[in-house]
Amino acid sequence: MAGPMNPAELARYADAVLFGSLSFSAGDELVIEANHGTREFAVALAEAAYRAGARAVEVVYADARIARAKLELGGDAALGAVTATQIARSKAYANENVARIWILGSFENAVAAKIPAAKSAEDIRQTLAAMPWIETNRATERVRGTICSWPTEEWAAQVYPTVSVATAQRKLAQDILSFCRLGKSDPPGHDGWTTHLAALWDRATHLTDLSLREVHIRDRGTDLRVSLPDTARWRGGGDVNAHGRRIAMNIPTEECFVSPNADSTEGTFTCSIPLRFAGRLFEGLSGEFRGGRLVRLNAKRAADRDWFASYLASIPNAERLGEIALVDSTSRIGKKGVTYFETLLDENARAHIAFGNGFPKSRTVPLGRNRHGVNKSATHIDVMIGTDELEATGLTSSGERVALIRDGLWQV
Repeated sequence: MAGPMNPAELARYADAVLFGSLSFSAGDELVIEANHGTREFAVALAEAAYRAGARAVEVVYADARIARAKLELGGDAALGAVTATQIARSKAYANENVARIWILGSFENAVAAKIPAAKSAEDIRQTLAAMPWIETNRATERVRGTICSWPTEEWAAQVYPTVSVATAQRKLAQDILSFCRLGKSDPPGHDGWTTHLAALWDRATHLTDLSLREVHIRDRGTDLRVSLPDTARWRGGGDVNAHGRRIAMNIPTEECFVSPNADSTEGTFTCSIPLRFAGRLFEGLSGEFRGGRLVRLNAKRAADRDWFASYLASIPNAERLGEIALVDSTSRIGKKGVTYFETLLDENARAHIAFGNGFPKSRTVPLGRNRHGVNKSATHIDVMIGTDELEATGLTSSGERVALIRDGLWQV
């Protein structure tokens, strides 16, 4: 039975992930984190890696039903518990010659929807406490990893419910290829992808050079102000990790982002796209920040509001922002006008903010004990707030106001 991508598309996509996003080379090791619905792409990635001279490839399969069993049946002793194999693997991720790929696409996460928010949060907290080097590696960006997706049957049926599953998978596959600049009209190989990354990098560099000290975001139901320190560094189009390898952490990507001062956010926000998180679909999220902290939260369903509020309250600093990201209306994902129910795609459709952990490399200096305003938390949750009416204005260190986005379009 034919898959959602033909062999040429599959090989081209695998090459874009491995070589256009991870700088994979001969002698490297690769760890792929997948689920059974994404097996086809895991195999394609492994084949491409071995053709390129990989030393070894390991595929780690996750199952949401087993994760649910841990929280429902395992008792308190199971919270945060990790195996010796998990510990060894998590340490190895920081090695220079190890690359890591997460393949998203499973909608089995819905099986976890009934897990109490506080319990899910406690499991995350204890897991990170058991492996503290994860936070260190994250802060120093020693891990060479990227996140991609695969059009599984259940995901495609959710996105395109009015057509057959096979047709839905093909439509979603074509969307993903287009978003990664791998469509029929794009340059050959993954040249379109690397050119796109370079353009984002240039824009992020220009935003940094503007020396912005405040960003004011306005849209339907959104009026937010965040402050930035003089060490703020905007990011986009990937980065160079601690080992000197150029990587793109997400494929696709459309954003230029920065971590604001964690205590600075003031104003209101309204989500323009539903959020799928922890097996639940949160619609109509909105809220208000004061002094950097979320003080009011609303949702279409009271039960969702209560769950989300409980989750944020259970994790230190999760009620503060770790990121603001600007995406304009030329985004291929946004122009498609489809909700994908997957943050990897939806966050690159529109401007967004993220609750929780910030990015240490969104500063021009090492953080050390002084985090220069970057939020530190055990979670990171993106919520989409932009529309075609988005306005973003920057205030420079000299007091000049700079139009960043007007009517949804970049001005810089």
